[in-house]
Amino acid sequence: MSKSIEIQVLEKIKRSPRGTLFFVDSFTKIANTKSANKSLERLVKSGEIERIAQGIYVRPVIDNYIGKVFPSIEQIAFAIAKRDRATVIPTGSYAMYKLGLTMQVPLNIVFYSDTSARKIKIGKQTITFKKASSKNLAFVGEISTLAIQALRSIGKDQATAEEMKQIKKILKNENLKHLQHDLQLAPVWIRKLMTDNE
Repeated sequence: MSKSIEIQVLEKIKRSPRGTLFFVDSFTKIANTKSANKSLERLVKSGEIERIAQGIYVRPVIDNYIGKVFPSIEQIAFAIAKRDRATVIPTGSYAMYKLGLTMQVPLNIVFYSDTSARKIKIGKQTITFKKASSKNLAFVGEISTLAIQALRSIGKDQATAEEMKQIKKILKNENLKHLQHDLQLAPVWIRKLMTDNE
């Protein structure tokens, strides 16, 4: 007798490390969308997996001290991008947070993307994908991308000496070729700030 779809879905989930994110269309080889959806909802009810947003599921990591550990908002955003074969880059207050310019985790995390614009609610937080031009997505350095997006968010002539000190400190860890590439794409005023040696 063949295994039920629910068992096959759970077996696939258990073959991956805890913390791996799954979407309904992760199971297209096992079942159609409707059947996979039903199986996932039953697995949520039985406590095997957790539903963290519409159509997004996880078998959380279990920590001895704090219990269930769920993927970060950034991991979720990048998992969605991978599924959609999309390019995404963090912007605004989230880029500032990643660089240590603010300690406050933003509730609305915005990513530039080459896919359609949309919002996804994850608990109290929201991931917003904003459609961006190919130029805005052409950056290659992880740190330099964050620095450029953070400065865009801060605004021209608004960055404090302390903020620039932090940005320059962390930019020292960027691959020099990546940094040079990204500086060519940055607005002139940002390029000047990032290359000023004062």
